[in-house]
Amino acid sequence: MDLRRIMETVNMIDNENLDLRTTTMGISLLDCIDSDSDRACQKIYDKITTKAENLVKVARELETEYGIPIANKRITVTPISLIAAASGDSDYVKYAVTLDKAAKAVGVDLIGGFSALVHKGYQNGDRVLIKSIPKALKETERVCSSVNVGSTRSGINMDAVKEMGQIVIENEKINPLNNGNLVIFCNAVEDNPFMAGGFHGVGESDVALNVGVSGPGVVKTALEKVKGESMDVVAETIKQTAFKVTRMGQLVGQEASKRLGVDFGIVDLSLAPTPAQGDSVANILEEIGLESVGTHGTTAALAMLNDAVKKGGIMACSHVGGLSGAFIPESEDAGMIAAAEKGILTVDKLEAMTAVCSVGLDMIAVPGDTPAETISAMIADEAAIGMINNKTTAVRVIPVPGKDVGDSIEFGGLFGYAPIMPVHKESSAAMINRGGRIPAPVHSFKN
Repeated sequence: MDLRRIMETVNMIDNENLDLRTTTMGISLLDCIDSDSDRACQKIYDKITTKAENLVKVARELETEYGIPIANKRITVTPISLIAAASGDSDYVKYAVTLDKAAKAVGVDLIGGFSALVHKGYQNGDRVLIKSIPKALKETERVCSSVNVGSTRSGINMDAVKEMGQIVIENEKINPLNNGNLVIFCNAVEDNPFMAGGFHGVGESDVALNVGVSGPGVVKTALEKVKGESMDVVAETIKQTAFKVTRMGQLVGQEASKRLGVDFGIVDLSLAPTPAQGDSVANILEEIGLESVGTHGTTAALAMLNDAVKKGGIMACSHVGGLSGAFIPESEDAGMIAAAEKGILTVDKLEAMTAVCSVGLDMIAVPGDTPAETISAMIADEAAIGMINNKTTAVRVIPVPGKDVGDSIEFGGLFGYAPIMPVHKESSAAMINRGGRIPAPVHSFKN
């Protein structure tokens, strides 16, 4: 690895919002399974606090030594529905509380893995975990939850889609902000370091260190130097910029893994925006030539951006994983917020954009009186895009009680704020209430 070229990227930090968004330690809890839930929770707490004891310390050392800010330190664990199923408990809130206590003890910002994988059907642990989500998120501060309801290989579990719409509404009644810690996936990946959808898959090693790198401002600055050039030049510029940024992530990830004595997992190069000025994916698309994100041409520009980011990352590092590409959250991106407030960016346009970006409908605020069936239908649409296109899609939607189109909600921190976006009033209830499973597409059969 050419250290000189990597360190060139440090110049991007002060003015272009380049950061290492997260160092995320994945920890397997398979050896913590116990029929006694109290013993299981103690094993979970002990393993997390032992394996991640020095995670924050090492991250801070690397920040100082390399001058690279690491915005978040996080942990992912094996989906708790698999771990807790042996207990026979009627709810899994104590497992969530244990994760929260362990996260606080080691000083990480978030812990992901209060999760269930139900893309083809439920086991009893999945049912219990999903019903536990509202109370679990209510009683914890740092726990993130996710549910995978579909995949290209298995189709879409419409019973789970219906239930997750209901869970979103239950969260709304308790605290709408809790839905910011819940993601509903299709084709969820096992090594995602980003929250709220991160969990440590069963195919992963016992402990692994994954890193997530972000730098929308860096890409925009690079594109400012090629104004008027062809789209070929634009794509190549993005690719070369992504290469440099990924190399930085690889350097930090490998060094952190070495010092922690754990496996190095992957680098996830995702252009994950923040509300900070100049840290916007929307601004990149506008630099490419759109008057405003959301207008005609947005999907094409985003497709090229996402592909070029992936190409640059793969060229830079042999272990690129996670989601890698461009995130388009409504609330966390100043450019997206501005376009949504003007009515240029709509839910329908965001849905079209998710066909070519890294995730899906992310941090979308909708009116508080939106029915559960409408939420479920939004989940089903996103899952269908993921299933047919063999890619990860997700929904993180936030109905806000007492709010309607024209209002906004303040999340604070990296989440920023979001204007309430209109959704279609026509009902999808009859479709959602059918339940069952949407079969896998014909192109999924590749054996």
